[in-house]
Amino acid sequence: MVNIKTQRIKTISEFHQLRGLPKPEHPLISIVDYSNIVRPAEISQVNWVLDFYQISLKRGIGAKLKYGQQEYDFDEGVMFFISPGQVFRIEADTTPAADRSGWMLLVHPDFFWNTTLAKNIKQYEFFDYSVNEALFLSGKEELQIGDLIRNIQQEYHSNIDRFSKQIIISQVETLLGYCERFYHRQFITREQSNHQILQRLEQLLTDHFNRDDLAAKGLPAVPDIARQLNLSPKYLSSLLRVLTGQNTQQHIHEKLIEKAKEKLSTTGLSVSEIAYELGFEHMQSFSKLFKAKTNLSPLAFRATFN
Repeated sequence: MVNIKTQRIKTISEFHQLRGLPKPEHPLISIVDYSNIVRPAEISQVNWVLDFYQISLKRGIGAKLKYGQQEYDFDEGVMFFISPGQVFRIEADTTPAADRSGWMLLVHPDFFWNTTLAKNIKQYEFFDYSVNEALFLSGKEELQIGDLIRNIQQEYHSNIDRFSKQIIISQVETLLGYCERFYHRQFITREQSNHQILQRLEQLLTDHFNRDDLAAKGLPAVPDIARQLNLSPKYLSSLLRVLTGQNTQQHIHEKLIEKAKEKLSTTGLSVSEIAYELGFEHMQSFSKLFKAKTNLSPLAFRATFN
């Protein structure tokens, strides 16, 4: 069995050195032509961790990226996002560098210091869920992103002055805004795959609420559901909002109310017993949720069947 070690790259300069690139022109931001990268011989035996952001678009690189719960190849234009501390691994073959294309934008968090993006970058959900879902660009989208990358590169290649940083930050914010738009488009256009996720969610919730030990297990938690679907909680909720208008927690509540209605209408169990069987510690919490969802108390709902 191959022994997989983990290697942390702390600086952009260190990344350049490890990949056979010239010293970066700026210590905190760099755009790299992927065809110029030299792969270490042991690249497939290493889990990599970066202390900086990497936004990449690659194709034809003759490798598979083990990224979160997914595996990607790069025969087509695929964009992905890695934030500091995330783990990934590259399983490479011997594809010549001339057949590879694409770019990497590397940005150290210190570059964002004392700017609005230092805080706001954490609001872009794809830096969380991208470990499970890469971004597949159309030709037009790729051109738009490419223009922004060239603008950023041109700015830090020119003489750095007091305006440069804010101009670059503005371009990065625009880049992230476009990526957010394209992810939203992807939720819609990859309809078959997304609806399969929705079907699996429904089955998971049905199975959970049909368990004999539901009282002991309690209500399903969003992180647990997302993990079973190989998605992050934020990504799953974003996807569901596009498909159904409801987030994951709302789907859990819908399935819960469905099961509660079944018990109220077909059994003689008390409201307290039903609440306990559905995983609630307190009947009041169950009754409050039921009324919020149905505009009826559990007893009032039961009375409609008498």
